[in-house]
Amino acid sequence: MNFFRSVKAVTSATGDGPIDWQAVAEATKAATDPGDLALADREQEGYANDVRDARNRVREVSGIDFDVPRTVEIQHRHHWVDANITTFERVMAPLENQQLSVIPGVARVVNTGTMAFALSFLANNVLGQYDPLLLAEESKEQLEHGLYFVHPNIVRVADMLDAPFPRFRRWIAFHEVAHAAEFGAAPWLSDHLEAQMRAGIDDLSSGTINREAFTELNTAMTAVEGYAELIMDHAFDDEYEDLRRKLDERRKGGGPVAQLVRRMLGMGMKRRQYELGKEFFEMVAAVRDIETAALVWEQPANLPTKDELENPARWIARVA
Repeated sequence: MNFFRSVKAVTSATGDGPIDWQAVAEATKAATDPGDLALADREQEGYANDVRDARNRVREVSGIDFDVPRTVEIQHRHHWVDANITTFERVMAPLENQQLSVIPGVARVVNTGTMAFALSFLANNVLGQYDPLLLAEESKEQLEHGLYFVHPNIVRVADMLDAPFPRFRRWIAFHEVAHAAEFGAAPWLSDHLEAQMRAGIDDLSSGTINREAFTELNTAMTAVEGYAELIMDHAFDDEYEDLRRKLDERRKGGGPVAQLVRRMLGMGMKRRQYELGKEFFEMVAAVRDIETAALVWEQPANLPTKDELENPARWIARVA
């Protein structure tokens, strides 16, 4: 890590917009240790076997005919930054048209530094990611979804949790492959999420808040996270409540700065999405079955509403 180079990149931010994304990338990498990616052959095979086994088990449990992306990468932290920075740039683009300060140069430095800090925090904490490439400029036919594993973070967190690395790695693989199943079952899901994101962000850029769009986006993401949790419970070949409990404790811990950043990045909301979505699908599966739970992916109208997430019986009565 080179904090001097990171600060220099931020303070040297240039361009016409309020964020210099090239400087964001440089500053983020300078402030972030990439981590070790020297994998033995057996470790590479371990990732490949975990993804293959997860695909087969999730297919069997969910009844969904899907495949994992052709792009499956074992990354270090700088690789993850490279894979995600263009997504952040696409999401922020509408907001960059706002005049955020009467001193544009100062605003550019502040905004660039803020984004670099946020990306560095995420790069040090993301374990695995299914990337549906939302808001990409390419046509859907050109898109290639990705499945990423940030190996140095998985190693570090497994050690922190006192969990055997192969078991923890496998758990992460099953969770991300469950997300691949959702997007495979619902080809419309990417478009639906993009539409809500665009509506919300476009209104923010004009100084208003589209509460309906953000509510729709939140409920959809709650369904995405909750269904993945349900499938995990049935597909993973080992009991893993201890891993979930330890990981939750880790997320709740940390110093005040880490806790503040987590709140700023909405990570508390994401945890609530896991919990509420999991409770919803567990109830649906208990009252009916897993096949009924999968009806959520047949069409956008089958997504639960905010009220139905808290009252699964209403969703069952409407959809099933």
